[in-house]
Amino acid sequence: MKKPRIRPLALCVFQHDGRILVSENFDPTKRETFYRPLGGGIEFGERGIDAATREIHEELAAVVHDLAYLGTLENIFTFNGKPGHEIVLIYDGSFGDPSMYGRKNLSGREGSHAFKAVWKHLSDFVPGHPPLYPDGLVDLLLSSR
Repeated sequence: MKKPRIRPLALCVFQHDGRILVSENFDPTKRETFYRPLGGGIEFGERGIDAATREIHEELAAVVHDLAYLGTLENIFTFNGKPGHEIVLIYDGSFGDPSMYGRKNLSGREGSHAFKAVWKHLSDFVPGHPPLYPDGLVDLLLSSR
């Protein structure tokens, strides 16, 4: 069995007209739809800001500008029945291509896995609705305004 480890991540939040761009995901064990900003793992020797830029380019083939650090969140969770622990650097960014903001959803790719990214209002993330992860992100975004 693999030894559990803490995973460092860099996520980028794109904000437009009160909405944020998030990937739509599903946990089959919990039978729960949830949302998360785009981004991914920080590689050894890589700065978080560079990881966020690289991940967005890999996932959406998009260029990111004006990255600004918003904060760090610790995320301890269970996904698909397995425990996880992440330290998540959150960045705000903007797309180099303004047409990205007008699209209802975007097709992304993480390795061989295709995913859908959608624009959601922050007000959509209330109890009783699919959550936004990592925990604390809504509060971080509201406090950074």
